[in-house]
Amino acid sequence: MNEILQKAKQNMILKEKYLSPYACKSEKGLWLKEDVEDIRPIFYRDIDRIIHSSGYTRLIDKTQVYSFIQNDHITRRVLHVQLVSKIARTIGRSLALNEDLIEAMSLGHDIGHTPFGHKGESLLNAVCEKENIGYFCHNAQSVRILQDIEGLNISMQTLDGILAHNGEILKNKYEHNVEKTKEDFKDDLYKTFHEKGYSKKIIPATIEGSVVRLSDIIAYIGRDIEDAIIIGVVKREDIPEFPRKILGNTNSKIVDTLTKDVIINSLDKPYLNFSKDVFEALMELKEWSTRKIYNSEKANANYDRIEKLFNRLFYFYLEKLDEVDVREELKKNTITSSERVLYNFVNKMMEPEENEGIKRIVVDYIAGQTDKFFLNECELYLE
Repeated sequence: MNEILQKAKQNMILKEKYLSPYACKSEKGLWLKEDVEDIRPIFYRDIDRIIHSSGYTRLIDKTQVYSFIQNDHITRRVLHVQLVSKIARTIGRSLALNEDLIEAMSLGHDIGHTPFGHKGESLLNAVCEKENIGYFCHNAQSVRILQDIEGLNISMQTLDGILAHNGEILKNKYEHNVEKTKEDFKDDLYKTFHEKGYSKKIIPATIEGSVVRLSDIIAYIGRDIEDAIIIGVVKREDIPEFPRKILGNTNSKIVDTLTKDVIINSLDKPYLNFSKDVFEALMELKEWSTRKIYNSEKANANYDRIEKLFNRLFYFYLEKLDEVDVREELKKNTITSSERVLYNFVNKMMEPEENEGIKRIVVDYIAGQTDKFFLNECELYLE
């Protein structure tokens, strides 16, 4: 690298000398495989690779909460990850943490989500359990897509933050494990796929991972309420009195209150937490949202139909792949565009170093689909 580019590289990380002693600086970044020299710091490179990935692009047509509501103002998964990134970076900058690492984790944390959100996730997990091929968790799948399916070289710290994000678990104190190694991360990843409930046990390696973890719930709790109000699932006055009094009754106020509370209670500390009242109000609001929004009829519309389609499509792919040699099929000009996409994916994933069995490959294929692509495949092959 010539002298000018070397100076440019130093300018890229100049701000890091002002970071908190608890922050994860670029010099601590760990590649899981060697990478070429570049003017971009390690976590900055992660950001670029994630936003240019196919998995990130597909988030534009993946469900957040409502799958079959035709409304352009309802949150989709791609907007959610951007909201997490913005909130997490606000907290990170206020606490003098590494914003590059925070942004990379935030933008990559939901890439492993299935079509139809958490409903699809639970259905694919049921398929995995039935077929004795482990378990399905979207956080581990996010790592699998970036690292194994797309073959991107992403730092251990970014992948670890993605694996550990689990925004469905609310905690008052978010700690991290600075002693975590590459091997520890790999062990966590393996166990998430192979031990039931292991995902809930993971502690991130960095405080930035903790920031993303709590920013996930800050990003969705108020926004999902706004979406529910827009489509008539709840009314603003339905929000319980205690959360309304402590947190506010709009997404803007809820995000502002939660973000500032984390900053006030976490500055110059090696962990993150909420104040007692704010945490209790958030717990009550989350419980209310689960009952009134996430378990509502509109949020679960067509669930029975989707459940049948997930199972039927999985077994259709298995049967189809059992009948053909994908490498030979790819040589033909007579196969359809849908078949070519499937065969190309299977052919790539059957390389020896990545092969985990055809059933897991089919799960990977379905998990990567958008809502629209999934329904088109069902219409093409099943209906």
